[in-house]
Amino acid sequence: MNMIVSLNNKSGFSGEIMERTGVNTGLCWQCKCCSGGCPFSDFMDYYPNQVIRLIQLGLKEEAMGCATIWICVGCHTCSMECPVGIDMAAVNDGLRQMCRESGRKPAEPHIMAFHKEVIHSIHRYGRTHKLEIMMRYKMHKGNWLADFNVGLRMLSKRKLDLMPSKVNNVDAVRRLFDKTGEKIR
Repeated sequence: MNMIVSLNNKSGFSGEIMERTGVNTGLCWQCKCCSGGCPFSDFMDYYPNQVIRLIQLGLKEEAMGCATIWICVGCHTCSMECPVGIDMAAVNDGLRQMCRESGRKPAEPHIMAFHKEVIHSIHRYGRTHKLEIMMRYKMHKGNWLADFNVGLRMLSKRKLDLMPSKVNNVDAVRRLFDKTGEKIR
């Protein structure tokens, strides 16, 4: 039997996540719609609803130490499935930021190469082109067909575009990157 610890816990670890992301994880019903819709849940050590539960229980080390937060690609399928609109991608972003700030190494060894490809895609097009990101990451890892079925599933759910789309003003996005002072490639 699942117990709901607190529906609106704004203190402790839940409060820290809410302050950072604007997401009240205490609203989660544990209905598992997010996990059922996630195209990557088969590759995660915790399902998205379980990460929320870790946060609700104040288990910061477990939440920050899981591979799930690094495997999430931010496709927002989970958020669209959630009956209360919890932005799980934002929660995972917040947890990743907390890991980076604390100097914790990612639970997924090659994930930083993946994230660099995401940044490169945003710099190039003003938004992500997921198919190109996946292909470049596969070139880095060298295992082209390891999760081919995931790519097919994402194509079938219209989560991958064959051709990249660009924002109207890519230069404005690039200027944002210039302000950070970090080199993109």
